[in-house]
Amino acid sequence: MASLRDLVRDWHRGVQAVEREDWGSALCLFSRVPAPPARMCFNMGCVHLLAGDPEAALRAFDRAVTHDACMAVGFFQRGVANFQLERFQEALSDFRDALAQLRDNAAIDYTQLGLRFRLRAWEVLYNVAATQCQLGLWTEAYDSLVEAMSKWPEQAQDSLDAALDQVQKQASLQPQQVPRGEVFRPRRQHLEHLQPVDFLGKAKVVASAFPEDQCSGVCPQQSQIETGSYPSARTLPDLIVTTGAGQLFPPLWTWLLACGGPSPGPAEDLEGAGGTATSIPEPWVTITVQCAFTVALEAQRGADLSSLRALLGQALTRHAQLGQLSYQAPGEHGHWVPISGEEALQSLWLDSDTVPRGLQLQCQGAGGRPVLYQVVAQHSYAAQGPEDLDFQQGDTVDVLCEVDTAWLEGHRDGRIGIFPKCFVAPA
Repeated sequence: MASLRDLVRDWHRGVQAVEREDWGSALCLFSRVPAPPARMCFNMGCVHLLAGDPEAALRAFDRAVTHDACMAVGFFQRGVANFQLERFQEALSDFRDALAQLRDNAAIDYTQLGLRFRLRAWEVLYNVAATQCQLGLWTEAYDSLVEAMSKWPEQAQDSLDAALDQVQKQASLQPQQVPRGEVFRPRRQHLEHLQPVDFLGKAKVVASAFPEDQCSGVCPQQSQIETGSYPSARTLPDLIVTTGAGQLFPPLWTWLLACGGPSPGPAEDLEGAGGTATSIPEPWVTITVQCAFTVALEAQRGADLSSLRALLGQALTRHAQLGQLSYQAPGEHGHWVPISGEEALQSLWLDSDTVPRGLQLQCQGAGGRPVLYQVVAQHSYAAQGPEDLDFQQGDTVDVLCEVDTAWLEGHRDGRIGIFPKCFVAPA
């Protein structure tokens, strides 16, 4: 079974073959995708049209609109294939289906989905008129062109005026179609992953037991610490990882300090006599931040948002630092509400005085990108391409970006992709 990387590579190479007008190679590469989704079937249909095979194009567009019954541009191109095959009744039905999928909108922009094309309502109506001309319905064709002028008069006035003159003279029209060589392309972020990445980098010796290495700036090997002993708490920064029972665990970097690593800076003495943790001073409070794990941090009461993120940076990864901070709203359900800014945070500090458990925070993010909000799937969605995000009914999805009015980009189970907005509802 081919990997996702192989499928994206074949898709990209197929697009490149279309650009150099190598129709055979493009069809071979597109057809390698097992159970091709609607966009891949659409690509094959466009290539068949360019290769002068409208019959094969019609079969490809049939599969495209079968996989995606709302694909307006698929009905549009299938109508072009039927028009070329002189099946004018079928072409008229396809163009009307495309117009219905526009849902009274002036246009649908497919750029965000990888197709550099905007399907405009006036173009569909123009094709309706062209087909009606072939059927001898001259009055209906004239009315369709008049309606097309009302949909997009500014940019199509001249061409529609000329078309009206032709219809009055009972001269036929040629249909509009997707520009030559335009097909659905893989997303740029997927193409970036096709290049090999060296995650390890070059090895560098930082400590050595061999005397000849010490002259090149390499530190000599340090002695190991005794089992069960930890460095002095005076070298620890203001960060403690605790369990629910309050037991103190030394962070990972304390071992680096014991082995001669760089010190993170001076800090307060967190241990009293006998090695037990002292009580937290009055101007400091404990906040709990939920991420991949839960840590307890010491923060000064009234600390601003940048200070909290700097404190998080001592314990969490950079991705977590860029995540969306949310607080747990009071009440029975305790929904997580994003912290919109500094004013909202200061209001939370005032409210936390009345809450026994303190301030509860959550840090959400995916790939270093903040989560805008969460949605719950109302229906199951099957991915139509490698850039889609599939999910089952009831799944919770993190929304990273609002692509347009109809599509969202989200994250679930370590995967990022786009999905229709109408399939989900706010959490």
